[in-house]
Amino acid sequence: MNTIFKKWMIFILTAISAGQFNAQEMPEFASLNEAKLEPYKMEVTYNKTTHLLFPSPIRYVDLGSENLIANKAEDVGNVLRIKAGVRDFDEETNFSVITQDGKFYSFDVFYSSYPDTLNYDLLKLQRKHEKGYASEVLFEDLKGNSSSLTELLMKTLYENSKSTIKHLASKTFGIHLVLQSLYIHEGQFYFVVNLKNKSNLPYKINFVSFKIVDKKNLKKTVVQDKMLTPIREYFLTKTINHQSDEKAVYLLDQFTLLEDQILEIDVFEEEGGRHQKIQVENADLINAKLVKDIHLRLK
Repeated sequence: MNTIFKKWMIFILTAISAGQFNAQEMPEFASLNEAKLEPYKMEVTYNKTTHLLFPSPIRYVDLGSENLIANKAEDVGNVLRIKAGVRDFDEETNFSVITQDGKFYSFDVFYSSYPDTLNYDLLKLQRKHEKGYASEVLFEDLKGNSSSLTELLMKTLYENSKSTIKHLASKTFGIHLVLQSLYIHEGQFYFVVNLKNKSNLPYKINFVSFKIVDKKNLKKTVVQDKMLTPIREYFLTKTINHQSDEKAVYLLDQFTLLEDQILEIDVFEEEGGRHQKIQVENADLINAKLVKDIHLRLK
């Protein structure tokens, strides 16, 4: 009997020891709750439109169900209009938004015949609750650079950039186009352009183009021109009122020019002929200022 008892005790102790060993060896898995992004709560209704003002232009919107209808406001990149597509829907739904500064927002939506609020300024909430309610995404076109830092840098250059270039300008018909400054950061150029309207007619911008041109073909053909597409643009309006000026910041990937090439920056007027053009040499690109000299103002 003692022998049998001893064998059972040895078996039990061995099992307990093995269990403790396995428990120590098993890896601990982090819960997804630690990565939880809290959604904003909001109400919508059928007969009225709700507006959400984001701190940056909207790049992406995904609706959770057909109970919601949403679209960006015309000519305003940071305003989303949303309302109920079905009266009195019962189930909770949601939608998500990604903005140009790389922020991801999530919303849980409920139906209400009489919502308390119809207009929301996300910038106010962002200052208080950004860590819990908004997260940052990385856009491929920024090549891993922080979207929020890029947006902040463009905003800072737009508001506070000093004139560091004096010789790159075009002036015709009362319109004055100036490449005010050029900065380089993490393999990307920041072109700060100033457009002044000294005439009594408003100047509506149709489009702005950046292209690499062979000097020998300037007056012959544009077939061999290489068009460059800005990764980001930062400006407030495309209409320059009379006797006023407006600034814009364009983000392009780093590049250099061959000896017989120049960069042309063209601004075309909508339904007008006051076309402006400036030509940038390779020396101007190489002498671009470093962003480290800019003081970013975090709000």
